[in-house]
Amino acid sequence: MFIGNRKIENGSTFFIYLFILSNLLITIQYTTAQPQANFFYQICYGDNYTRGSTFQTNLNLLFPSSIQNKYYNATNGQTPDTVYGSLQCRGDIPQDECQSCVDFAIQDFNKTGRCPNSKQAIIWYEKCMLRYSNEYYFNSMQKTPAVFMWNRNNVSNPDQFNPVLNDLMDDLAKQAVTSFSTYFAAGSRPVANFTKVYGLVECTPDIPSESCNACLAGAISHIPICCDGKRGAKVMRPSCSIRYQVYPFFESTVTPSPPPPLSSPTPPPSTNAPVPNANKNHSSKLTISIVVPWVVAVLFAIALGFFCFWRKRTQIMKYVYVDDETQVTTPESLQFNFSTISAATDNFSETNKLGEGGFGSVYKGTLPDGREIAVKRLSKYSGQGDQEFKNEVTLVGKLQHRNLVKLVGFSLAGEEKLLIYEFMPNRSLDQFLFDPIKCTQLDWESRYKIIAGIARGLVYLHEESQLKIIHRDLKASNILLDMDTNPKISDFGMARLFVHDQTQELTSKIVGTYGYMAPEYMRHGHFSVKSDVFSFGVLLLEILSGQKNNRSDNAQDLLSYVWRHWNNGSAIEILDPTFKDTCSRNVAMRCVHVALLCVQEGVLDRPTMPTVVQMLNSYSATDPGLPLAPAFFGETTGNMEPLSNLHYIEEQGSWKNESVTSELDPR
Repeated sequence: MFIGNRKIENGSTFFIYLFILSNLLITIQYTTAQPQANFFYQICYGDNYTRGSTFQTNLNLLFPSSIQNKYYNATNGQTPDTVYGSLQCRGDIPQDECQSCVDFAIQDFNKTGRCPNSKQAIIWYEKCMLRYSNEYYFNSMQKTPAVFMWNRNNVSNPDQFNPVLNDLMDDLAKQAVTSFSTYFAAGSRPVANFTKVYGLVECTPDIPSESCNACLAGAISHIPICCDGKRGAKVMRPSCSIRYQVYPFFESTVTPSPPPPLSSPTPPPSTNAPVPNANKNHSSKLTISIVVPWVVAVLFAIALGFFCFWRKRTQIMKYVYVDDETQVTTPESLQFNFSTISAATDNFSETNKLGEGGFGSVYKGTLPDGREIAVKRLSKYSGQGDQEFKNEVTLVGKLQHRNLVKLVGFSLAGEEKLLIYEFMPNRSLDQFLFDPIKCTQLDWESRYKIIAGIARGLVYLHEESQLKIIHRDLKASNILLDMDTNPKISDFGMARLFVHDQTQELTSKIVGTYGYMAPEYMRHGHFSVKSDVFSFGVLLLEILSGQKNNRSDNAQDLLSYVWRHWNNGSAIEILDPTFKDTCSRNVAMRCVHVALLCVQEGVLDRPTMPTVVQMLNSYSATDPGLPLAPAFFGETTGNMEPLSNLHYIEEQGSWKNESVTSELDPR
């Protein structure tokens, strides 16, 4: 047999060539798969620097050729061209692997031109992270911008999987915080059917332990929001990251036993030695000629298998949601010509009208590029139109979440004010929920998905968005459904902005919809995130029962109706008959329980939306406690009149599910 131009003449030469070939194949496999497997994600933000500037020179000199520990930070240059940077390796990998990842990261950053001209960047690799900024960020916990990645496949037993995952991640977070030198922990836990879940948590070593704990807790709370029921997920924040998978992905803490020593190769035969038997020599050559091709084939198969494995791992984490609140689209970039939108809606023809509300009509349209849109044409005669318009453009243009309706753009032309949204083919939730025929299309699985999606959207508004937004008009008609009945919260014309430390605000002008408004807001003008929680509770009961929360004189309101059944132990009777016999009764009763907690009279008795998400996911996440009688229980419309110093603007002047509006000042 020949390899190259040389003939294999004995076993010694064979093993040498086999060793060389195997190393060559491993090298080919490694170099082919490594770039794909190593790079995870990048976020580029901040101002741009000029090529050839002092800032770029300082950036190029920031990172060293080698690091001695798994975390490194440095500062280079003088104000205003100072650059701050850091490198961090995953806590479980040896120092030599850390150096390899750092070398690759720096080389990859320089060669690929990742984040060109950006003054701030975070680049995540599988085993390390590279970050730089023109702003000082050491020693302070930062949770945004953040990246969420999840496996496209679901676990087969979420009810068993989720509690085990929650316990594992919580325990790892506690271990990481107590390991002050590394802030790292990894481990696994059995689930069922011989499967395990593997988890890893880590913080940057420069932040205090309490900040590490807060960062990890926030990242873990995202799992049921972004990645519920997924086989794997990764939440990456600037100051911490977490990851879980159903397969091992981190280095084992058990030191492997050393490999057995290689046997010495057989020395070549002496030229003076007697010639072996011809038949035996022929047999050896025949064996080699058969074995070598098989060994080569096996090595190629192994190399191909590793390559496919790494490609699959890369593709499995393909779906990415980025929470980057520093990258906000400017209103100017969203502006459309009025003539374009007019043509898209066939001059706002009646056949394209989707609906009509207190501030104008909504039309379906098609842009020249084929995109379907929903156009909200604000009324020319609405006294609140200008402010409502500014409010929605300011707010919705900055909001990016899969459970919030996406603002495509806007248009201004004299008195014409248009808001352009993504088109939702299934329109609004109320058109299904309260229609005796269409309601049958909302089975239990669809309703539960809608409930969870609305909750996730509110968590983003209250906790994750840098703006901290109170919606103030959450109701069934403001929940839009896409083609797959995924819910999207819409209509932010009545929303208010809070600074992050602000807990509540007082207003003399009430906005919202009767039946959904919290008692402290309706009576005294106090509103907070707990006002939205109350509205969510009402909406949750409507989804479960299929009934409107009617506030008229002649009908019992929904909250009282549900409470009486709950108190009598017959809460199952409030469920919509279309799914009552097919739903998971334990989960449905958990939803009723959560809804009643949300509509409590006292503000402090209501949970926050992150807690609501945890309770909807599993009772084991928190102790929900027993609800008391809900707000307005036993009341009539006569003694629910607001205080005289509050200003209400009504459409119909009665206690119906109609929107109430007032002038707004975004703050």
